[in-house]
Amino acid sequence: QVQLVESGGGLVQAGGSLRLSCAASGRTDWIAAMGWFRQAPGKDREFVAAISRYGTTYYADSVKGRFTISRDNAKNTMYLQMNSLKPEDTSVYVCAADKNVYRTYTKANEYDYWGQGTQVTVSS
Repeated sequence: QVQLVESGGGLVQAGGSLRLSCAASGRTDWIAAMGWFRQAPGKDREFVAAISRYGTTYYADSVKGRFTISRDNAKNTMYLQMNSLKPEDTSVYVCAADKNVYRTYTKANEYDYWGQGTQVTVSS
């Protein structure tokens, strides 16, 4: 099994920055890719960004140029640097891990393990 724990959420003003972290433990050798999703109240879970074990990155159009995903394999930790934050970025951000290769890594139903989420609130 794989356990995922997010940290780094909080309250920030529009235009500000936050960095989220997702620490993985357990059978981390199973992980082919890790991703970030977000879910606002009353809305579907939305893909934000993903990164494969080889470093290939994927971004939603809504965050391209503002967010950067990275991972430190030695620390089994993934990061999401969020810059130029907007009120519409307000959501619970959840990290996920996928055991399989050759996936799109942009669909929630492809992921096998999920964290509990961390709240990000951007005030206008």
